[in-house]
Amino acid sequence: MDACKPYIASILIQLTYTGFYVISKAAFDKGVSTYVFIFYRQATASVLLAPIAMIFERKNSPPLTCAIALKLFLHALLGITWSLNLYNIGLKYTSASVASAATNSVPVFTFFLALLLGLETIKMKSLSGISKALGVTLCLIGVLTIAFYRGPHIHPLSLHGHFGHSINYKANTPPPSMATWIKGSFFVISANITWSLWIVLQGKLLKEYPSKLLFTTIQCLFSTFQSLLVAMAFERDASKWRLHLDMGLVAILYCGFVVTGVSFYLQSWCIEKKGPVFMAIFTPLAFVFTMICSTIFLGEMIYLGSVIGGVLMVGGLYGVLWGKIRENMHCDVSIEDGEACMQEKETTRVQSI
Repeated sequence: MDACKPYIASILIQLTYTGFYVISKAAFDKGVSTYVFIFYRQATASVLLAPIAMIFERKNSPPLTCAIALKLFLHALLGITWSLNLYNIGLKYTSASVASAATNSVPVFTFFLALLLGLETIKMKSLSGISKALGVTLCLIGVLTIAFYRGPHIHPLSLHGHFGHSINYKANTPPPSMATWIKGSFFVISANITWSLWIVLQGKLLKEYPSKLLFTTIQCLFSTFQSLLVAMAFERDASKWRLHLDMGLVAILYCGFVVTGVSFYLQSWCIEKKGPVFMAIFTPLAFVFTMICSTIFLGEMIYLGSVIGGVLMVGGLYGVLWGKIRENMHCDVSIEDGEACMQEKETTRVQSI
């Protein structure tokens, strides 16, 4: 049973993100302001994380200098505040399926940005290098497909018609125009690129400030303040700031507690047990789950372009992952061969003496 736990946890993580896409989309379609939503979401996450950080890290916390605080502030501005605002605007203009499909590009974009910054290498003469290059290319083609080709709509499940008008509140809503679709896709893709850059830069910052819990909590607090300023600048309607017992409050609590709390913990646990590659392999499941749930519960039309683009991105993701795994295997073999060679030389030296 213990061997199955990482697999169960990984599937639960993807289900958690499926809920995030579907519930957030439902809230935005009901009129919830994306800017106010992010502020309340980050404030909820801060309320959750701050006491935990104070309890577990107050004795072992590394010193927070002004230089590190400034870097964390800018890092939060780039990867959390800016990225989440772009993402939610894109989600509002497109669909939950598009947002979920585009998420498959994050590992590939991360690798591509790390390559540009010199943190990753690619050898085109090796099979692993060709696989990684092909993966990046497939991902980019998938991104362009989602952005510029919508195609006919399809319904992967016939259950859609059996849920009635009480759930399918979008049944009589016309689909977004092509211009709106392209604009929304651009926002989602830009958010994923920004998030990928945030992931790449995070590795360097964690070396300067190694406490992961405090690192996350401080950035969450900074993002709450930043999101408040953004919301005050773009949302002047006072009625949009009021919380009600509706889908908006459900989405805020779900994202703040479940996504930030439960999902982030499960991700850390899975990475510790099986490594980051194991986690990334399960990413496409969220795309499949979201297509099914958004069709049933939101009445969304699934477009052929989203399916084709999502499949291309999944192929690109696995191409990069396969190249990385093969590269790491060769690296491990090289290290073992080097150690064996050193031992052989040492043995020969001792025998000669």
